[in-house]
Amino acid sequence: MTSANHSSPGPLGGSRVLLVGASAGIGRALAVRLVDAGARVVVAARRMTELEKTVAEAAGGHPVRVDVRDEADCGRLARETADRLGQVDFLISCAGAARLRPIAETSLADWQWAMETNTVGFHHVLRACLPFLAPHALAAALSSEAVGQPRAALGAYATSKVALERTLQAWQAEHPELRICRIRVGQTAPTDFGSDFDDEALGAAFESWAAQGLLVDRYMSPDEVAGALVGMLAVAAAFPSVNVEELTVTPSAAAASFSESAPVAAPSAAAPSD
Repeated sequence: MTSANHSSPGPLGGSRVLLVGASAGIGRALAVRLVDAGARVVVAARRMTELEKTVAEAAGGHPVRVDVRDEADCGRLARETADRLGQVDFLISCAGAARLRPIAETSLADWQWAMETNTVGFHHVLRACLPFLAPHALAAALSSEAVGQPRAALGAYATSKVALERTLQAWQAEHPELRICRIRVGQTAPTDFGSDFDDEALGAAFESWAAQGLLVDRYMSPDEVAGALVGMLAVAAAFPSVNVEELTVTPSAAAASFSESAPVAAPSAAAPSD
């Protein structure tokens, strides 16, 4: 699964990676880890300025601006990635966003925005990249623990992630030649996930989440999540005939006793950012 002309040391030496949603949070941390592990990486997101910061922090990678909601834009991303890498061994989507809305106040525009960003966007990217995927390529998308633990004011977000997981299953059923992986991520901070949340609405949501027993004593850092993902990808690179269909990454209760920091004020329920 590596390019013979561009081998590099590291557990992912020479692996060719398209990473979508790399401008902040888990996506940026993963870009740094991938480059450090020897991968050749194309990083993509809407915000080019933030992507350039990712490339600078990672000391590697090639930035491409993309809006995953735009099918034509995803086609351009696929072509630019192929021009840069040839084929793609790993396609990883960390793109995701949410609006904090009580379900009764969630508008059609809110629903469309959530589905287009968190569900259909991944489909656009994978569909566009299909001709350029290497044999035994793995496509993975970050989902959220909110799928199994619904949270007040995040109904559209959680529903879009349920739809994303079903989309992954549909791709696997119709394209068994691909390795498809659903990565469900627990509460992580700091990220940009809740940067646009209204403070008053967030306070009310926190009260509800606390009443549901959904708050944790310790949040994962983006780098911790990224480290776990690179470990999984290293296994996938070493064993191309083995598929990791599902991966769940959550804070360890045991680790909480070793943490001296107070809980972070604004966690995410799997908080990637595009």
